[in-house]
Amino acid sequence: MFTTALAQRENTQLGELPLDLFAAIQSLKKELNAVILAHYYQEPDIQDIADFIGDSLQLARAAEKTNADAIVFAGVHFMAETAKILNPDKLVLLPDLNAGCSLADSCPADEFAAFKAAHPNHLVVSYINCSADIKAMSDIICTSSNAVKIVQQIPKEQPIIFAPDRNLGRYVMEQTGRDLVLWQGSCVVHETFSEKKIVQLKIAHPEAEAIAHPECESSVLRHASFIGSTAALLKYCQSSPTKEFIVATEPGIIHQMQKLAPDKHFIPAPPINNCACNECPFMRLNTLEKLYWAMKNRTPEITMLEDIRLAALRPMQRMLEMSV
Repeated sequence: MFTTALAQRENTQLGELPLDLFAAIQSLKKELNAVILAHYYQEPDIQDIADFIGDSLQLARAAEKTNADAIVFAGVHFMAETAKILNPDKLVLLPDLNAGCSLADSCPADEFAAFKAAHPNHLVVSYINCSADIKAMSDIICTSSNAVKIVQQIPKEQPIIFAPDRNLGRYVMEQTGRDLVLWQGSCVVHETFSEKKIVQLKIAHPEAEAIAHPECESSVLRHASFIGSTAALLKYCQSSPTKEFIVATEPGIIHQMQKLAPDKHFIPAPPINNCACNECPFMRLNTLEKLYWAMKNRTPEITMLEDIRLAALRPMQRMLEMSV
């Protein structure tokens, strides 16, 4: 933990940071009776101070079960919205309101409403990486952990719209044999991985296994020996006898992989360009400093209209019931 370096930073708009940010956050957590939930893609310091770290399904379950009065969500906007949908009476804080999601942004509510109207009698299964407005128009929510399982439980004669991620939707189609109507959304991070560079890495590291998130393009997935959600990837690298992995998802997960399998080597899959494009720019907007100020000032707070929340709650509850 970089306590000394962090204490030297100063936010001119909000004031002087405390000498020990980690101790200050722990103190605020007690004062607020708060729980800190963090996604695997957050920076290491945030992961280390969080009470619970997980993927979207794990975080939704943690948000549903918490007895805390406040939820500090170190993730992106749709994740904090999900916590608010499940906990209308709790204070839900997001360190940076600009921490959005390219996938959620690729599915505007008005356009999706027209798309849904053009496909009457279709059941709408929406990936949790979408806005509360899209959840409110959905019949069932899913995550990358349970998408295949949920679609398999739907009668085969029932036509389905799957939104918003076309890559996850295509993967679900391949795994279930179902013909889904796909919304053409995608994640900017998972679309940037270079198939050519992954092949080159496999040649340079012949003993390494490539593992990938199903949001990746099919050209990347075909080189993976294991495909799964962030939680599934983490579990797999612990149980596999392989000692080296090429990881095709946001590299924030590697912090947990290294902690849980310290004897193994993890190589982040490279993007097409020479950039940090394999890092989610939205997830990285959250910092330990912003988390502190959010707790200190009780803002930014996530709010939503009650009719939207109730409409979004129903498909969320169906997901949790179908994922037992």
